[in-house]
Amino acid sequence: MTEARLPINTDRVDLRRLTAGAALACATAALLATAPAVQAGEGKAGGRDAVRVCQDPNNLPFANDKEQGFENRIAELLGKYLGVPVTYFNYPQRFVFIRNTLRYKLPGEDYPCDVIIGLPVGFDQVAVTKPYYRSTYAMIFAQGKGLDDVNSVDDFLALGPERLSKLRIGLYDKSPVSQWMDRHNLVDQGVPYQTINVAMDHYVGDIIDKDLAGGKLDVAIVWGPVAGYYASKFNPPMKVVPMKSEPGIQFDFAFGMGIRRGEPEWKAQLEGFLDTHEAEIAEILKAYHVPLVEGEPKVVSN
Repeated sequence: MTEARLPINTDRVDLRRLTAGAALACATAALLATAPAVQAGEGKAGGRDAVRVCQDPNNLPFANDKEQGFENRIAELLGKYLGVPVTYFNYPQRFVFIRNTLRYKLPGEDYPCDVIIGLPVGFDQVAVTKPYYRSTYAMIFAQGKGLDDVNSVDDFLALGPERLSKLRIGLYDKSPVSQWMDRHNLVDQGVPYQTINVAMDHYVGDIIDKDLAGGKLDVAIVWGPVAGYYASKFNPPMKVVPMKSEPGIQFDFAFGMGIRRGEPEWKAQLEGFLDTHEAEIAEILKAYHVPLVEGEPKVVSN
């Protein structure tokens, strides 16, 4: 895989705040190494010499510059399908991501990348394919710390005012969690974190790795794929309880692939890939402990 970098500045897409291993590596490699699979990619690239992916270099479980995220695994699968290599253009999401990646173009030069592997359906800065997964925010907490009887959001709310009042609940600002905390009289228990953190070593899971694991928080409520992935890193694993959308508060979002507008053939190629690789993608998501929500995807507006 190759990498490109660009020193610039786009409409920020820090979506995963709202927004693991390769357990499947052998099975997926065996499937894709067959002659029919390679042949299936012939002619599907549409003149492209590579799948050029826009990504954040430090954004596990989604992606990183070591190609360890589930979006990296899906990109590899896409490259095999199209019969071309995968390259990455790395740029931090918190620094105006879209304008500096997918839509950035110098005179006389090509775009640095052509697809963002994960964007919410309905995101209006780009064209988004049909969804390939739908997840939800999730509550995460350590086992053996007094919350082992909590298996659902209803269980959590049924703990009663005395127990709830003693909890420190971490959440990112500008997320639906803030509204949910207010609705259920938990504002005083909230420990807010900035959605936009410009520290170069910041990553989406540090609220779990550092403050939750370190005892500064009792509970965190974050985007589900983040909760599921980082929960699995502990022994015993932390407990993950999916949030459920309520009237006026949407926790679950469907994600597809993002491309520039006006590229219908490229979109059709990507959706053809999604149609024919549902099972493989589902296995990748399972390996990264992504909590999935069934049913019709909802549309999120900016």
